[in-house]
Parts: sequence; C-alpha cells; structure tokens
Amino acid sequence: MKTICIIQARMGSTRLLGKILLPLEGKPLLLRVVDRVLKAESVDEIIVATTTKERDEKIVELIKNYNPKVSAYRGSEEDVLDRYYQAVKEKNPDLVVRVTSDNPFIDPDIINKTVQEFKDDPSLEYASNNIGEHTYPRGLDTEAIKFTTLKKLWETTTESVDREHVTIHVKRFPNNFKWKTIKADKDYSKYRLTVDEESDYKLTQELYKILEKEKPDFRMQDVIKVLENNPDLFTINSHVEQKNKKY
Repeated sequence: MKTICIIQARMGSTRLLGKILLPLEGKPLLLRVVDRVLKAESVDEIIVATTTKERDEKIVELIKNYNPKVSAYRGSEEDVLDRYYQAVKEKNPDLVVRVTSDNPFIDPDIINKTVQEFKDDPSLEYASNNIGEHTYPRGLDTEAIKFTTLKKLWETTTESVDREHVTIHVKRFPNNFKWKTIKADKDYSKYRLTVDEESDYKLTQELYKILEKEKPDFRMQDVIKVLENNPDLFTINSHVEQKNKKY
C-alpha cells in the first residue's frame, strides 16, 4: 500500500507568526515534525505542502535536500484541498496521511496504527483519531484518506470550508463515507500538545528539554508520563481554546 504523508505548512499563522520555524532543542519545529513522521515505517514518502506566497520560500529552502524521502510542494494558500491533490496526483498513492506542521509530538506509532486499518479493511475510505470520539491528546491528530476518496472530494466539493480543511467534508457528512475512529487505550484528550499560541510553545520547549535528554525517540506514553510526573507543566497551556472544536 503506497502511502504518502502530507505535512501542510505555512508561515502565515495568525496566532503565533512563523511558529513552524521556531527553535526546538536545536532544530526548527517543522523539522521535528518531519523527523517524527520519518520514523513511521508505513510512510513511503513525505511531502511538505506549502503555499506559493513569498514568505513560504523559507519552508522550501529548509526542506530542500533534507532527506531523500522528503520533498516540498507549493500550491494554493486558501484551497488546501487542491494543494493536497496536486501534490500527490502524479504519484498516484493508495493512501494519503494528513499531518499538520504545528504538531511536534506527532507519534509514528499512531500513524502506523492508522495505516494498518486500511490494510485490515480495504473498503475503508477514511480513518482518524479526531473523528467521532476524541481520546488522544490534541496535537497527535492523525488522518488517513484513500487517494481515490481525496480525488472525489477534490472533484465534487465546492464550499470554502471543505476546500480549506481538506478532510472536513467527511466529518460533516459521515454517512456518505466508510470511516473509522482510531482510539487510544484510555482518554488522554485533556492534554494539549500542539503549538498555536506562545504558551503552547513554552510547554513544548519544556517537554522537549526533558525528553531529548531522557528519551529522544519518545512516543505518546513518554510525553504523558512526563506530564503526570510534572503536573505544573499541564497548567502552562491548559487555558488555550482550540479552534474548530465542532470537528
């Protein structure tokens, strides 16, 4: 099953400008995301999909020659669905994994688990840990969609919300698709491990300082353990409101 992971990235974040290039224990945040996706054996190739805006040239330069499995693609800023489809259409993969560039704790094991669902059930069109019941921390969001389904969305959806958020049409009209929720062993949804605001970045810095020293090849449970052992860390960004909570 040929699987391509697309990491969508742009410099124009409104809440924390340029966040994906902020330093994180010696590397830009975006490369931390790339490194963690590279650890997922189920992923054959990674495309960092950015925009044609001049400010996003920095992203292309960062990715250039970083790793043989990693490339950059530039497309529409507003029509992200078109950016996704154009990035992979010539490669004709079986499966497209969607990850965002502000999630430096993305877990390769969760990516592998999500891809495995499609191997177990060939009729599946979409699987995610953020559809239906949310049991994973915010920031470990992982989605996978069949390329044929992605193409169908690209061909048929016209509303701006569907074009901007790529897979949100599946969540808006779940009865039209064969989908599955990826669940954790227990509910970890109270934890916030994404970078939207300054306090998110502060927590991420603190966690990376600890984890890079104790276990650089960390997984979700290692992060949870640090948070449980240091409850003061949890309060750093617990006040931040997540956008698009409905979906």
